[in-house]
Amino acid sequence: MRKCSVVPPASFLTLLFVSTVLLAQHQETPPSSASAPILGFTPPHAVLEHKLETEFQAIPSPEKTREWHRTFTAEPHPAASERNNQLADYIANEWRKQGWEDVTLRRYEVLHSRPRSVSLEMTAPAHYTASLREDPVDADPDTKNSAVSGAYFGYSASGDVTAEVVYAHSGNPEDYDLLRKNGIGVKGKIVLVRYSNPYSYRGFKALTAEREGAAALLIYSDPAEDGYARGKVFPDGPWGPEGHIQRGAITYDYIVPGDPTTPGWASVPGARHIKPEEAWSLPKIPALPLSWRDAKPLLEKMNGPQAPRDWQGALPIKYRLTGAVTAHVKVDMDTSLQPYAVVEARIRGSESPDEWVLVGNHRDAWVFGGVDPSSGTASMMELTRALGELKQRGMWTRRTVIACSWDGEEYALTGSTEWGEQFAEDLKKKLVAYLNVDESVAGAATTAGDEGLSFSPSAVASLAPMLVEASKDARAPSGKSLYEAWRATSKRDEKASAQPHDSGLVETRIGSGSDHTVFLNHLGWPVINLGFTGDYGVYHSMYDDHYWMEHIGDPTFEYHVALTDIWGLVALRLANADVLPYDFGFNAMVLEHFLTDLELKNKPDAHKLKLKKLHERIAEFQKAGNELREAVEKGLAAGGDSAEKMQRLNQELLQVESNWLDPGGIPGRPWFQHLLYAARYTYAHLEFPGLTEAVEKGDWKLAAEQEALIERALEKNIALLRMAKNSWEKNN
Repeated sequence: MRKCSVVPPASFLTLLFVSTVLLAQHQETPPSSASAPILGFTPPHAVLEHKLETEFQAIPSPEKTREWHRTFTAEPHPAASERNNQLADYIANEWRKQGWEDVTLRRYEVLHSRPRSVSLEMTAPAHYTASLREDPVDADPDTKNSAVSGAYFGYSASGDVTAEVVYAHSGNPEDYDLLRKNGIGVKGKIVLVRYSNPYSYRGFKALTAEREGAAALLIYSDPAEDGYARGKVFPDGPWGPEGHIQRGAITYDYIVPGDPTTPGWASVPGARHIKPEEAWSLPKIPALPLSWRDAKPLLEKMNGPQAPRDWQGALPIKYRLTGAVTAHVKVDMDTSLQPYAVVEARIRGSESPDEWVLVGNHRDAWVFGGVDPSSGTASMMELTRALGELKQRGMWTRRTVIACSWDGEEYALTGSTEWGEQFAEDLKKKLVAYLNVDESVAGAATTAGDEGLSFSPSAVASLAPMLVEASKDARAPSGKSLYEAWRATSKRDEKASAQPHDSGLVETRIGSGSDHTVFLNHLGWPVINLGFTGDYGVYHSMYDDHYWMEHIGDPTFEYHVALTDIWGLVALRLANADVLPYDFGFNAMVLEHFLTDLELKNKPDAHKLKLKKLHERIAEFQKAGNELREAVEKGLAAGGDSAEKMQRLNQELLQVESNWLDPGGIPGRPWFQHLLYAARYTYAHLEFPGLTEAVEKGDWKLAAEQEALIERALEKNIALLRMAKNSWEKNN
């Protein structure tokens, strides 16, 4: 490990802003008052922070972002590939050159999964051999790269199956119920389902098919969801062409993520591994992804009962449930321990080095990863370049900022999970928040209209207000503030007649499917996910590449820079705030919405819920949170207090977040320990997870136990907030 030479740290009070001449980009930055207040800052420190942010926003450039993006999309780089490991070394070297400290590669030995051979044939009533490949496109030379893989699912079981094919729509439990009502069983059969609405994660489709006794699973992309029915297809538009294939993993990581053979502990070299057959998260069914071109011959040859109208897709055929079609599926997977690498670097804080603000993005892609994840990686490299340059100018952050390039996210959120498990004790004491970007631009600017792409962040409720505030000082490609652009796209997307209220801008319901999972659901710390969204139909396919981004997604790369801007502003504010800008009053208001929604969705059983006390505790939590916020704002406006007093308050605020953890975890899923946030098996958001799942099962005894856990956590936090307020106001 090589350490970079550094300038001796200076107090945040006496930061030297050595560069006062603004670059040309500053003229594009929305003007903000240098004296405008910032949540968590004293007025003098807010002035310094605004200057720092102005300097920061002058650095990221579309041209440099484009270069990063081309580097990361030059070759396919799935987890455990030679290219992905080379990119880990590349990122480490770049971070050293940018001036980051303690640059380290963390190695993990992980059960990996890749295909030896796969095949699919229709054997009756006609013969058809699926290509399981995507078509090269003359306009896009990358699509002719011989290193591009064919179709496969990570962690599919190996198998050789010849059986009847049944069409089961989305492959959700209710779809199999409908088949049963039509006298159709799937035991021992091959089930053909589609990526469709209502959405469910492919790993849930696999578990459901496995539970139903299916012998194999095929998942295809119907043009109704991401193809020609939505608009122009690649290379002329953002949607998927007939041969596009949505690869992915089918791991049951909604039960326990990370290396399947080290559930709950880090897969560091020498760690104990359980046998794969003992792993909760490994499927026992062979599965393959298909393009609609390879699925169509199977569907059009069926002659059984016609599928319901809402099961019909966009192909020019009658979709039927079954009849006449048999197929031969063969999947041979290599599952073996392989090295994964997480790249880690930090800029040590000048005053509170043991308080950490973590930023991260995963590196591995199914093919080129133009959107997922390389748009996020390009934005992250501009973020680290800008922060490194500020450091070299003598501008230090109060707290330590850590950057991580995760590996193996696509397989089971693996790199972040193993890293989080390895450093769990440190993170439980030191982490302020994790700021995640998976895809910085997952939409087509060329089809977004006048309002542009949608800014679509999610955050735990305690951090939502500070994210909205920061957006007012970030710039959008239109030249407006990001806040103004965000409000406009929110109104458009929701088809609302009036502008949305600030309290509804941030999505505070957080599911899974990205690297925030270990930090929120297992370690109990607040997270923010950032990204722009829009028309995007080449997910996990070969066509998700640099050409798609350069010609369709973000030709100017200005959305990438806008993402870097807001990512950096949020990181800097968390790293420099006098008092951490958690808003527990707003947090409580959102919890009340969660609880009311639970009651409304289970109205027939409302008399069995007995949630009156929980409503009362949430109201008390809201009152205590609002009173503390008002007291802190008043004290900061008056100039704050001693560093020791503010530090003590920050430690109390951090403790509030950790009190939402229950070491026993969710019933049936002990790895998921957060009382407020988890994900359903579909990856969809799940609030009050233990309570909600008990209610949905009609287990009222368990529901009462889970309600009591939440109530106790609220009681602890109410007492903590009141104590913090009294301590803050004393001698203030």
